[in-house]
Amino acid sequence: MKADWWTPRLAGPVIAAAVVRFALLACSLFRGGTNAIIFPDTPSYLEPGRNLLLHGRFFADGVPDLLRTPGYSLFFAITSLGGLTVSAAANVILSVFSVILVWRLGRRVFDDHRIALGAAWIFAFEPIAVKFSVVLYSETLFLTCFLLSMERIAAFLLERRLRVLAVGGLWLAAATFVRPVSYYLPVALALGLFLVLARVPGLRWKAPAVLLITVLPWLAAWQIRNRVETGYDGFSSVGVYNLYFNDAAEVKALVEHRSADDVRNEFGFVGANTNGQQRYLYQPYLTSHPEQTGWSQDRRLNFMHSEAMHIIRAHYWVYLHTCVVALFQTVADSGFGSFEGYMNLRASSKYSTSLLKGGLLTRVIALSTAHPWKMVEKAAFSILLLGLYLFAARGTYLAARGVFRSGMCNSCVWLLLGTSLYFFAVAAAGSRAGGRFRLPVMPVVCILASAGFRRGVRTSGFPHTACGPLSGSEQT
Repeated sequence: MKADWWTPRLAGPVIAAAVVRFALLACSLFRGGTNAIIFPDTPSYLEPGRNLLLHGRFFADGVPDLLRTPGYSLFFAITSLGGLTVSAAANVILSVFSVILVWRLGRRVFDDHRIALGAAWIFAFEPIAVKFSVVLYSETLFLTCFLLSMERIAAFLLERRLRVLAVGGLWLAAATFVRPVSYYLPVALALGLFLVLARVPGLRWKAPAVLLITVLPWLAAWQIRNRVETGYDGFSSVGVYNLYFNDAAEVKALVEHRSADDVRNEFGFVGANTNGQQRYLYQPYLTSHPEQTGWSQDRRLNFMHSEAMHIIRAHYWVYLHTCVVALFQTVADSGFGSFEGYMNLRASSKYSTSLLKGGLLTRVIALSTAHPWKMVEKAAFSILLLGLYLFAARGTYLAARGVFRSGMCNSCVWLLLGTSLYFFAVAAAGSRAGGRFRLPVMPVVCILASAGFRRGVRTSGFPHTACGPLSGSEQT
């Protein structure tokens, strides 16, 4: 199968994606200036990135930054030299490029021009991808690196060339430096490669080893940096930060029938912190934990992790409940809320608290009466998401039926489904919820939904999707 980087038919979805994204960016900037594209976490990426770019040290809040990793911070620091608008435009360009990557990955998986092109068209308008393309967040850069990695790994599964897999591993390492959410993914993929290639003696061990060798040393090098500079031996403290201030606080709030914000403030969070994002360094946290004055970063983080695990283990079923709720909210987030925020400067679009009281049916009726057009738009976004899920389920069924009928093992389909399950599992591992945690899954949904639009799905023939052995020349 020949996989080019361009075809004239791609011009349609690429132009459409560019028009939609740049139009949203222009509208956001016109109505709210750069405040419309800055989120609370945005400065926490910029400060360490600029320090790394200008001074060669990844510092924030006057100490080595453990919360962020250097991938997006460095990208943001470089692009922001031209202004925040230039940074946002760079994000949009990456998002448009991701449309091409979705098309290319779709061709790899199904070897079908129409399915690949349909996936590109769907992704060009996919709400979650569109909304995060104009925000100064790490999601868009992560998705680009992740798709480059998945395309190369899919190419390896079809061509069985280890050099191709090595490139995929390098892109996966880059994605992890942008967002640590994929930290455990190399191990999961290595296990998947071992299972898929179990009957291929020449690759059964080599492929997982090559993937791990091209990813893990880079991650280990950053952990060594953290250990040397602060004593903390993790890759990023964001996991500890969320575990303590979000997950444990949510569990304690539910158990004690209190507001989650009150518990976070009790922990020393204080949402309106004018300092940096490493809140355990500042006075509100030390007021709640005076005994930690003089403690190192590592010791404070270890305390936060230990305290959070103590709370979660004591109320494990409550924690599981928050995980289920978070997963449902992540899966069901249509993306409408953020579009509404961009167009109305977020604060002005909030509903009256009186409309949010009562049961689900009561709230729906109240909101429909007070804001009928908003409810219509919200329903349209929800129907679009439901339709994508239904067609993606049909596409998965058709692909599986074609695979089993032909006796093949379409490992590329398993690659898509396996990585999707990984990100859903990560989303379910805490109380944090929202469409941003589903973004890496949406290209897969678009590809499978495009396959579901067709009446039948053709799978590639042997040796591309077979799990049987290949000749030695095809394994290098």
